[in-house]
Amino acid sequence: MGVGKSTFGKKLAHKLGYRFIDLDIIFEKKYKIRIDDFFGKYDEELFRKLEHDTLKESFSAVKTVIATGGGSPCFFDAMEKINQKGVSVYLEMTPTAIAHRLTHAKKPRPLVKGKTGEELRELIKQKLEERKAFYKQAHFTVDAINVNAEEVVDLLRENSKSQKTNFK
Repeated sequence: MGVGKSTFGKKLAHKLGYRFIDLDIIFEKKYKIRIDDFFGKYDEELFRKLEHDTLKESFSAVKTVIATGGGSPCFFDAMEKINQKGVSVYLEMTPTAIAHRLTHAKKPRPLVKGKTGEELRELIKQKLEERKAFYKQAHFTVDAINVNAEEVVDLLRENSKSQKTNFK
């Protein structure tokens, strides 16, 4: 939620010579509705089911960096499947930094709509706490504030020797 997954994902894909998929964009194209509008018409439960279906469809992609929504790994068996099908990277950021980014974001975020200041920070803290167990299952955790695509590519390549994935 607002840590820069799409921006970083594009850079990482470019450095690896991979394709890039933004799950939110795929969802919006597939269902012909913006996620913000979807939340206005339907509930989160339906969104998570359809989002999960969209995620599962993306697993057939090869040499692809996939940016998920912030909640995607936390529902159904998503994080387990993500880790089975590929290599996961958690972009870690403090609630204060996320709140600052969301306050200045151009794209509306349905779960934080109408929240500002301390109320926004508290909601982010709550969401991070709820999602922590899933995020911590990622193969790699990197500092999202100081993230550098080149360094992450190096990290992936160094560690690919012990995994089945090849990042050459």
